[in-house]
Amino acid sequence: MPPLKDTMPLVKEPHIPPRAPLPWILPSLFAAFNVVMLVVFSALFFAFPCRWLAQNGEWAFPTITGPLFVLTFLSLISLNFSDPGILHQGSNEQGPMTVHMVWVNHRAFRLQWCQKCCFHRPPRTYHCPLCNICVEDFDHHCKWVNNCIGHRNFRFFMLLVLSLCLYSGAVLVTCLIFLLRTTQQPLSIDKVIAIVVAVPAAGFLVPLFLLLLIQATSVSAAERSCEGKGRYLRGYNPFDHGCASNWYLTICAPLGPKYMAKAVLLQRVVEPDWVLMQNLHSPTCPAALCPSVLPGPGSGHQPQPLARHKPGNAPPGSGEAAALQELHAGPVLPLPWEAPR
Repeated sequence: MPPLKDTMPLVKEPHIPPRAPLPWILPSLFAAFNVVMLVVFSALFFAFPCRWLAQNGEWAFPTITGPLFVLTFLSLISLNFSDPGILHQGSNEQGPMTVHMVWVNHRAFRLQWCQKCCFHRPPRTYHCPLCNICVEDFDHHCKWVNNCIGHRNFRFFMLLVLSLCLYSGAVLVTCLIFLLRTTQQPLSIDKVIAIVVAVPAAGFLVPLFLLLLIQATSVSAAERSCEGKGRYLRGYNPFDHGCASNWYLTICAPLGPKYMAKAVLLQRVVEPDWVLMQNLHSPTCPAALCPSVLPGPGSGHQPQPLARHKPGNAPPGSGEAAALQELHAGPVLPLPWEAPR
């Protein structure tokens, strides 16, 4: 009787029916409509109530609201045409049967395979079904600007929300002061325009302030909007480096390389001074950069002693590579502490 060969049953992923892509013209028109509405309401504001206050010696109002409008308009345009951190299509060398493991702050991640982009997604990289792209450090898809919010444009998003809050508040205060100064005067076009501008400014101010508060809390805790609560085991978030470091990595740190190289890049280092790495020799991973991995069945890899590796001179968040070790061991089920998506 011939000896039986070691076999491993293939695990089929659930078949998800493809979603019909939305016409690209409709979201683009909606984003363009938002820009036009900002310009139209601002033009009415500066042409009527703000002009009346300036003509009566109240130059402080146009001096404050003018720069806020320029900042809001530029941040809105920049966010519309910004790159959220798109990762290019994978190469033929990669495949769904290859397993990639990476360590972040003593937490093991198995990189998920993207069927549409054909590469293993780094941690916190997700495929946007609306844009049909994989975005690094994905936060959410903003329909107001018809763009994803990710690693490369999150600071533009925060700047837009902050500038909109300040500009809406300044416009509302200016219109209220104008209406108080003209209470004794009969109804005029200036008063009608002031009311028309003040109503949407007041309506958007509260949601924008709540959104700014939520995003500030998320940045402080190194969380993302697309991640549900209980995402990490026992409340431990491996991406949390402390409030001050989280704000630096999100707002001030260099963005790093624009596109993904053959080795998947991470935007955050594991430790501020040194990281524990495994000295394994692999054709696809430099020996000095390979992290410790969990060997799969039949892989033949034995655990090697851990060695200290200095991350380099690049500042935290600069896109320094955390290299990956390939395991040709067939399909492996997700780690028990990794939430399925």
